[in-house]
Amino acid sequence: MAMIDLKRHPLEGVKVLDLGQIYNGPYAGFLLAMGGADVIKVEPIEGEAIRDRSGRGGISFAMGMLNSNKRDISIDLKTTEGKALLVELAKEADVLLENFAPGALDRLGIGASVLQAANPRLIYASSTGYGLSGPARDNLAMDLTIQANAGIMSINGPGDGPPMKAGVALCDFFGGVHLYCGILTALYERAQTGIGRVVEIAMLEAVYPALATNLTAMYAAGGVQPQRKGNQHPVGASAPYGVYETCDGHVAIICVREVHWENLMDIMGRTDLKADPRFVDQATRGENSRLVDSIVQAWTCTLTKDEITQTLRARQVPSAAVRELPEVVEDVHMHERGMLHRIDHPELGPVILPHSPLRFHGEERLELTPSPGLGQHTSEVLADWLDYEPGRIDALVKLGAIGIAET
Repeated sequence: MAMIDLKRHPLEGVKVLDLGQIYNGPYAGFLLAMGGADVIKVEPIEGEAIRDRSGRGGISFAMGMLNSNKRDISIDLKTTEGKALLVELAKEADVLLENFAPGALDRLGIGASVLQAANPRLIYASSTGYGLSGPARDNLAMDLTIQANAGIMSINGPGDGPPMKAGVALCDFFGGVHLYCGILTALYERAQTGIGRVVEIAMLEAVYPALATNLTAMYAAGGVQPQRKGNQHPVGASAPYGVYETCDGHVAIICVREVHWENLMDIMGRTDLKADPRFVDQATRGENSRLVDSIVQAWTCTLTKDEITQTLRARQVPSAAVRELPEVVEDVHMHERGMLHRIDHPELGPVILPHSPLRFHGEERLELTPSPGLGQHTSEVLADWLDYEPGRIDALVKLGAIGIAET
């Protein structure tokens, strides 16, 4: 039996055309690149939407963060030559991913049917807001609108306030992660069949399972919309469960087992509450959650968040300091594990960028390389993938079909 080299990268040899834009598609492409795939980011001549969101020149941090370890080629897909070039590249690719509106590439004459006719092994991966079929298919979709439509806003925020969006672009990134998973599933299938297929992700569907606890609360109430509870438990079945003020910030504390509650009472010096009928078990504490919160708050406000978390950690009570972003990017744990890297980016300067959260034991982990400039690798990719001579590349530049990075 042949020896397997576990030091190689799992996706080594896989060729990907990444037509992703903003967050959703580019994150799937980033995960593929960090798995060792040769990911070619395909941008329009003017660059994709988040390359320069400020309008003041230079790239956005998000652009730099989501496009590490890719090569970049700039093509005008509205030109005849640009369309033909994409088909040629697709013949050499294993995967093409995009998160355009449904039918966008079909309208250009270079959709999945055309590309897979040229390359039956191609996996065509599409991520949209609502999917490629159904009555809502053509609704415009961004993270904000999907959060609204998916019910996320309806359960987020304090009970006495309006619906609120989550502070992170969770729909975009849930979509990107599911797109990555779909691509890998299709690659596995193709290894058995030799034939590619269309892989489709809808952001609305990708985020729906995250509502599990809130849907539990709805069904428990007989199908009625649950009240927004801010930082409290959505079902009201656990207390303490929330964010509590300290003398220098805030701390999150949750007790899901009796031993957590008992240890917390020992630490707080409130062993008298262990026998109190209002706190006798988890369900009863949940019914009296506001009283529990007031008792815990009276203790936390006398200490710093570090004092609290260190003390609770020693007694194995789940807790964490509420950290601000400047603290998070300096997280010692993630830096030591190699998730966060200090890098001198050619356009952003000194920044801290993430590696992939996926880890393949035994692999020689890829070095994090900066995101490419617009069209930085156009000539290189055309020579590498298609054996184009310099004269042919120059001709495409003159026709306006491709863009070459300025040196």
